[in-house]
Amino acid sequence: MSDSANITMKDIARDLGVSVATVSRALKDSPRISAEKREEIKRYAREHNFFPNMIAESLRKSKVQPLKIIGVIIPQLTHYYFSSILSGIEEEASARGYRLMVAQSAEKYEREVRICQSFYENKVCGIIVSQAKNTSKYDHFQKLIDQGVPLVFFDRICTGVNASRVVVDDYMGAYAAVTHLIDTGCKRIAYYGTSLTMEIGKNRYNGYRDALLKHGMKPEDRLIRTCDNRSDAEAITPDVMSITNPPDAFFAVNDDTAIGILYSVKRLGFHVPDDISICGFTNGQRAIACDPMLTTVEQRGTRVGEEAANILIDQVEGALPKDKVEKRVVRTRLIVRGTTR
Repeated sequence: MSDSANITMKDIARDLGVSVATVSRALKDSPRISAEKREEIKRYAREHNFFPNMIAESLRKSKVQPLKIIGVIIPQLTHYYFSSILSGIEEEASARGYRLMVAQSAEKYEREVRICQSFYENKVCGIIVSQAKNTSKYDHFQKLIDQGVPLVFFDRICTGVNASRVVVDDYMGAYAAVTHLIDTGCKRIAYYGTSLTMEIGKNRYNGYRDALLKHGMKPEDRLIRTCDNRSDAEAITPDVMSITNPPDAFFAVNDDTAIGILYSVKRLGFHVPDDISICGFTNGQRAIACDPMLTTVEQRGTRVGEEAANILIDQVEGALPKDKVEKRVVRTRLIVRGTTR
């Protein structure tokens, strides 16, 4: 019996003493095969993690050569940063003769698990993924690795799984941003960030905190909020600005959150940047579509995507061993515009 991660119809046919055609027909529920035999073959296939390669089957029927396909899991397709990463992945993959199968987890763990299973069933040659916000169990990722599927994380990496990853320098990006706010005269800097259970949340918060400490300031709990989207930022900023001794600056985990802060403080009658300075993190198209234009940390998503695709394809083609964990960091840079002094 061959390794269950690589079992073929030929293996099933041999082990059950039937023809490959019988296995194929049974897996397609052909009435030409008895119900008992169909169930026996399907049960055996399930027990040995065999799934028909739907893409290859379709391509065979259309007389087209099977393509080399990479699965990509994106938390949000409408998010500028993720779409720029996807663009980088596609450019590099296309240049090297690969195509993409893209799915959106919509920040849902259960959906992410189903996508991983679907990609495996469709025999993708490898998977590039940024995990969903609420993912706290990693069995579905470990299972892929155990089944021999190359896996590369980007942006939101999974520290519970020993797999390759590409990230931006979140810590230094945040540190540089907060240092700029301090250097331009800001004394009380609020932080809107994502959960500290996520590596990017932890690294950006640490950059914020260390920049304050370096300049003799202490982080204050009432100036630190879990907030990573525009609507929440618009909702909580009036409360933050109503405290005694309110902030004179905000550093936000992404541009959408920063823009929510911007519109909220303007509605409250503050002038940006004279009264309040604001810095985001992404440098997407929205950063130059607001008034004033947003100071932000550029993440270089296209470069992140190119690096992730290169690692995965190198592992698929054997230029990198599948069990070698590659860790690559893409440098950020601060883009100063009108929301800071």
